[in-house]
Amino acid sequence: MPDVPSAVVHDHAADAAHARFMALALAQAQLAWDRGEVPVGAIVVKDGEVIATGFNQPISGHDPTAHAEIVALRAAADKLGNYRLPGCELYVTLEPCIMCSGAMMHARLARVIYAATDPKTGACGSVVNLFDEPSLNHHTDVVGGVLADQASSLLRAFFAERRALAKKASAV
Repeated sequence: MPDVPSAVVHDHAADAAHARFMALALAQAQLAWDRGEVPVGAIVVKDGEVIATGFNQPISGHDPTAHAEIVALRAAADKLGNYRLPGCELYVTLEPCIMCSGAMMHARLARVIYAATDPKTGACGSVVNLFDEPSLNHHTDVVGGVLADQASSLLRAFFAERRALAKKASAV
């Protein structure tokens, strides 16, 4: 291999793994949609194995903290018997909010991989970058944009459907 700075070398195997795991998170997002929730899904991976899944449930669960990421983190912590999740990665279809990002840092995740950016509440750089805050005691690697088009399309279709249903209901 030519002498190329490591930052320039592209890891295609990591790209394939990210796409495979994000596709599983997108399947979780579809489960949320099927239940009338905003379609966001998450999975937790440890040593290349999915150990937990989650999808948005705040409406059906009457729980403002039941975001996909929190649901997946709770399931992973339960499976591992520890609220700390070192060596784990979380895949989520939408850029995490501040609440979820804080929980991820407390869990000591190794990496967060997200699909679509969230220009309204994103805490990985869209609105704020909690993971890049130097005064915090834990820093998690963040990768964004994995299968972003698919995640964005799912969200756009969901909200278009909601607007159409609301318009139809108000016309009656």
